Amino acid sequence: MAVTEVTDATFEEIVLKSEIPVMVDLWAVWCGPCRMIHPIIEEISEEYAGKALMTKLDVDNNRETAMKYGIRNIPTVLFIKNGKVVDKQVGAVPKRKFTEKLDAIL
Repeated sequence: MAVTEVTDATFEEIVLKSEIPVMVDLWAVWCGPCRMIHPIIEEISEEYAGKALMTKLDVDNNRETAMKYGIRNIPTVLFIKNGKVVDKQVGAVPKRKFTEKLDAIL
């Protein structure tokens, strides 16, 4: 299961209306730490296939969503369940940090 790219236009349909929890990786092409966590998010998407949805949103091209959620630093990963942000992680952290937060909402 690959990471799903979302945009301002598709965010509500894909993320907020999802029946399973969603991890949203807010990133930008120029962000080094963002590139560092991409392989981790990919791994998690494989391991949690069917249980949780992994998505990514480029903040440079989707400013509306980034502003709506008050994103000031990237990478920021939002954990969304039933259309609401239930947790978040700012910065590049080990895989375990992401999976702990994900397990807590499953």
